[in-house]
Amino acid sequence: MTEPATHKNTHRIHDLTGIGLGPFNLSLAALAHHTPGPPLTTAFYEQRPAFHWHPGLLIDGATLQVPFLADLTTLADPTSPWTFLNYLRTHDRLYPFYFAEQFHIHRAEYDAYCRWVSEQLPTTHFNHHVDAIHWNPDHSHFDVDWTRTHPDNTTRTTGRTHTRNIALGIGTAPFVPEPLRPLTDTPHLPVIHSADYLDHREQLLRAGHITVIGSGQSGAEIFLDLLRARPHGTERIHWLARTQAFAPMEYSKLGLEHFTPDYTRYFHALPEDVRDTLVPQQWQLHKGIDTDTIAAIHDELYRRTLHGGWPDATLTPGVTVRTAGRLTGNRIELHLEHTQQNTRTTLTTDAVVLATGYRERPLDTLLTHITPHLRRDDHGRPRIDTHFRLDLDPAITGNIYVQNAERHTHGVGAPDLGLAAWRSATILNNLTGTNPYPLPQRTAFTTFGLTPHPTPRIPGQHRPRTPLTHHH
Repeated sequence: MTEPATHKNTHRIHDLTGIGLGPFNLSLAALAHHTPGPPLTTAFYEQRPAFHWHPGLLIDGATLQVPFLADLTTLADPTSPWTFLNYLRTHDRLYPFYFAEQFHIHRAEYDAYCRWVSEQLPTTHFNHHVDAIHWNPDHSHFDVDWTRTHPDNTTRTTGRTHTRNIALGIGTAPFVPEPLRPLTDTPHLPVIHSADYLDHREQLLRAGHITVIGSGQSGAEIFLDLLRARPHGTERIHWLARTQAFAPMEYSKLGLEHFTPDYTRYFHALPEDVRDTLVPQQWQLHKGIDTDTIAAIHDELYRRTLHGGWPDATLTPGVTVRTAGRLTGNRIELHLEHTQQNTRTTLTTDAVVLATGYRERPLDTLLTHITPHLRRDDHGRPRIDTHFRLDLDPAITGNIYVQNAERHTHGVGAPDLGLAAWRSATILNNLTGTNPYPLPQRTAFTTFGLTPHPTPRIPGQHRPRTPLTHHH
């Protein structure tokens, strides 16, 4: 069900309004649309004109780092019409997929699958920018003000949606470390973030010398793609990383149990200072490089030695960029320091790709009018409970759920696609005060902690702050 987004105001009170439509809120929209029991009235708003998932990194051949079962709904409801397998069936591709025997699908295919779901769901509204969120104490609901941009891109309409609950899925933004920001602040300099790689790939390939900065999966895939496209013997590529090695991602079976609901609950119960210590220590769980990508890079480098000589490609870990600046003729100068050798040098290059990752978008920008009611931890970050709700003072009786903004409270699994359906189901169980999506009580062989393996309480057993009343 959906309230037409073209109405300037609607007096119907929605059960749930989502802001942002990446994979996580799209998962929530899909499960909410097909929730067992009384139907929910929902609307999900996205400022972009259509769903696109990291379009700048849909490099040919790049695959997801999670199995295809980590789609929008399967791990909470395999009978949902919005599963990846149903997408294949709808497009008459089940048998080709069956014979392909691919556990990890191509990123471009995942992007197309999500876009299909977003176009089929009647509750998703693109070209809608949410301007403000207010709490209406007289009627005990939130007012969500939005502006809709029409297809001609010239006319706009404004509207307001009333809702009992909100789900923030505003995603992450490309991150540029402080020493490298002078490069991005200089107009027309051939410096791009990995998020925009494909848009600038041809320009990069025309550069005399290219430097890739960053040792994660994106940096590795971009280095490999550039390497394959450059002539033998004149590759002229540098790959720099702060980490002490181009390290493989932790992908052992027991290591992957850090991305289970069991570990998420364990992590949430730890003291704040312990959680803050753990997150940077676990970088190899999510910031390492897929072993197949490492092997492909080595194979490509080795292949270029078959007829003698070495490729003109330099791979150097353990390096930090102290400062960076522009030289004449749009050349770029990087001042480097090797942390183990305690040595410094200067690298001159013609183009830079910043594979320096992403950071969670701050919630306060959107929640300006709610901010005084937010309860925070010792570092000023929002407190988030086990049901992914912001901790609000009692003056606000509605719920604000967050998706992929809770790494400091829920651990490394926050941005992982494999926990998307479980988190969405947890939110819906809590929001309805029932248990429309029964969730597994145990998900890992590992018992995290000395106490016996706990029997988790079912989220649906907890009533929401404001019980839903349906008038459908």
